Amino acid sequence: MIRVKKLNAYYGQFHVLNDVSISVEKGQVVVILGPNGHGKSTLLKAICGLAEKTTGKICFNDNNIIETSSEKRVNLGITYVAENRELFPHMTVLENLKLGAYAKRARPHEKQNLEMVFDLFPRLAARIKQVASTMSGGEARMLAIARGLMSNAEFLAIDEPSLGLQPSLRTEVFNTIKTINEQGITILLVEQNIPQISELASKVYVLEEGQITFAGSALEATNDEHLKEIFLGM
Repeated sequence: MIRVKKLNAYYGQFHVLNDVSISVEKGQVVVILGPNGHGKSTLLKAICGLAEKTTGKICFNDNNIIETSSEKRVNLGITYVAENRELFPHMTVLENLKLGAYAKRARPHEKQNLEMVFDLFPRLAARIKQVASTMSGGEARMLAIARGLMSNAEFLAIDEPSLGLQPSLRTEVFNTIKTINEQGITILLVEQNIPQISELASKVYVLEEGQITFAGSALEATNDEHLKEIFLGM
């Protein structure tokens, strides 16, 4: 599905990612852990064509897309769900969702995908006329993920979906991500919540100072003493 090989990413003169290599197989949920400011979001943006400058290889279904525009990557089935949600605040839930279906590959499936996201997120179905700026943090996060699904994505790159949410909403969001994956969508997830990933992740990578410092299973990650020290203060 996705194979990243010796990826370097830059913002101006700042070298953010240094020879990063990861792989995400079709049907997996792969989690990227790491301290804040060490390149996790940049990795997702680079895969989705949103980083300022990149070198190396990003292969999607065996085709190198490092030079492919972000718009064309969406049409290939690659979608980014930002940490800050990037909703259109003065538009309704329904208007935001329909804008998620702007890509050529998504337009024929708009009605079908609307039904799917309303099944996944009943709260959104009950709030289709609500303006996005008036939604709670948890509802806005659900809307951001749902809008990503409207693109008819095969591969979702989701940036910190549980950030700032209360525990009950965090559990609901993770359960929904699990359901999305069970429907056949491959997911690359940036997250800080180690206890939650043990039930979700096929594979875990840790990114520190722009480099991969750990790769292994969720069980190996939760038992790793270095990771416990970083994320759990143990």
